[in-house]
Amino acid sequence: MVLTQRTKRLILIIPLILCLTPLFPPTLALLSGIALSLTGITDKSLSQHTNLILKIAIVLMGFGMKAKQILEASGQGFLDTALSVIFVIITGLILGKIFKLEKNTTLLIASGTAICGGSAIAAVSPVIKAESHQTSFALAVVFILNAVALFLFPAIGHYLGMSQETFGYWAAIAIHDTSSVVGAGAVYGPQALEIATTVKLIRALWIIPLSIAIVLFQKGDNKGRIKWPWFIMLFGAAILMSYLLPSWSESFSHLSWLGHKGMVVALFLIGSRISIKEARKAGWKSFVMGISLWIFTGGLSLFLLMKL
Repeated sequence: MVLTQRTKRLILIIPLILCLTPLFPPTLALLSGIALSLTGITDKSLSQHTNLILKIAIVLMGFGMKAKQILEASGQGFLDTALSVIFVIITGLILGKIFKLEKNTTLLIASGTAICGGSAIAAVSPVIKAESHQTSFALAVVFILNAVALFLFPAIGHYLGMSQETFGYWAAIAIHDTSSVVGAGAVYGPQALEIATTVKLIRALWIIPLSIAIVLFQKGDNKGRIKWPWFIMLFGAAILMSYLLPSWSESFSHLSWLGHKGMVVALFLIGSRISIKEARKAGWKSFVMGISLWIFTGGLSLFLLMKL
């Protein structure tokens, strides 16, 4: 039986509604999206809004975060992320040369691993004037590794008996996309979620200096334009508002709840976009390079955090 596009859309809307209930935790939402995608039930008109929903959800979650704890996490998180971003970019460029990948593809995968996955790739692509296939390859590699991380990281954290604080820092440094960082933190616990989200967004701010650095080092007509991550600034504004207006705490708690549910919706939509076809198009060298860089980054950051 061949399903019409309208029928597929109706099938997808059912789990989208369930994402707003306690019946659909983050992990189940992602798994459901992947399962439907692999059976051919997809709808681009719904999944194309994934990034916007995720950004809105992150901003709304800011209303439920405590400024004091944010500042404490930021103090340590800024130094950790600064060192990790520089180290991962350099390591990625070296691996790209070893695997003989295209320069743009290498830089996109390295940027996505070092900073914030798809968002970093989307920001860097116009700066280096990447071809569409190069961007697609990098996104496919990072996208699939993100899905793996959402399940693998909490399992490793529990196996090693990691505290929520340590896990939050590890997830923020070693997982690519904000969505998977938030999802893994949500699965592990509330404190892990708060720390992971905060440190991750500090890490995401490195999109700006990285883009500027690329523009400065590029020559002539190869220079592109910088895409600014405005949603990060709005996230900070939400935290500031919740701190300055304590009398509005009840309203802010409702906005925060909506943000958490929006994050679950985004994870479902992310899963619904995963396809075997895109994985094959990315090529095995891109995956080997991306996996190598990811394992190295995750392993080293885990070792350092467990030693502290």
